[in-house]
Amino acid sequence: MDPHWLVPDWPAPPNVRAVCTTRHGGVSVGPQARYESLNLGDHVGDLASDVAENRHRLAQAIAARPVFLQQVHGTGVVTLDAGPDIVRDGTPADACTATAIGLACTIMVADCLPVLFTDGSGQRVAAAHAGWRGLAGGVLEQAARCFAPEPEAGPAHGASKVIAWLGPCIGPKAFEVGPEVKAAFEAHAPEASACFQPAPSSGKWLADLPALARQRLHAAGVDEVYGNDGSDSWCTVANPSRFFSHRRDGTSGRFAALVWKV
Repeated sequence: MDPHWLVPDWPAPPNVRAVCTTRHGGVSVGPQARYESLNLGDHVGDLASDVAENRHRLAQAIAARPVFLQQVHGTGVVTLDAGPDIVRDGTPADACTATAIGLACTIMVADCLPVLFTDGSGQRVAAAHAGWRGLAGGVLEQAARCFAPEPEAGPAHGASKVIAWLGPCIGPKAFEVGPEVKAAFEAHAPEASACFQPAPSSGKWLADLPALARQRLHAAGVDEVYGNDGSDSWCTVANPSRFFSHRRDGTSGRFAALVWKV
C-alpha cells in the first residue's frame, strides 16, 4: 500500500485489515489540484476514467473489493454478502457491514468522520459515515448493533467486544456550526454540550466531531475507541497536502477508510 496512507493503530484481530487513504497514489488532476491525486469520488466532477483507475489501484493495493456506497447523510446500514446478491457500488446507505472475506466496507469522506469497526473475534467488520446529521441521527449506534448476537444463537454465542477506529475529519478548530446542530446533540444527551465551544462568528459554535462520536459510541457500549483525538494532525481542513476537504476547497475529491477480512 502507499506509504502515505494511514494504517489504523488498533488491536484488531489478525484476520482483519484496515486502511485510510490520503490524497496520494492516484492519477487525478483537475483545476487547482482539487482532485489530486487519489480521488475516489465519482460524483464530484472528476474524470470518470481517472476515478475508475484510482479505484482499481486501491483494490489492487488491498487485495480486496471495496464496495462504494451512495452516502446520503442518513443512518441506513447494508450488509455486504458474497455471491450473486452482493451489494453493488452506489447503494444508498451510510454504513455497511460484512462477514465475508475479501469485501471491504468502504466509507468516502472529505470532512465527515469515517468510523471503522470490528469485533474481538474477527467475525464481522463494519464502517460508518458520520457527518453531523448521521451522527446525531444514530448511524454509529446502528453500525454497532450489527455486532449483537443473533437471538436464535443462544447465550453460548454472545457478542465479543467491539472496537472502533475514528479516521480523519474536520477538526474542532474548523468545524463551525449553527445553534441547531448543538441543540440536536444536546436533545439526545445533555453532556454533548461539552463538545461545543463558542465560535468567533456571533451565534455560531465550534463542534468537536470526534469527541461527539466517542460519546455516542461509549453510550452504545463500544468502550474501545482508537484513532482521531481531535488534534490538528487529524484535521482535514488543516492538512491540505494530505487530505481532501469540502469545507476548505468547495469542490473536492474524496478519500476513503476501509476495513475487511482476510
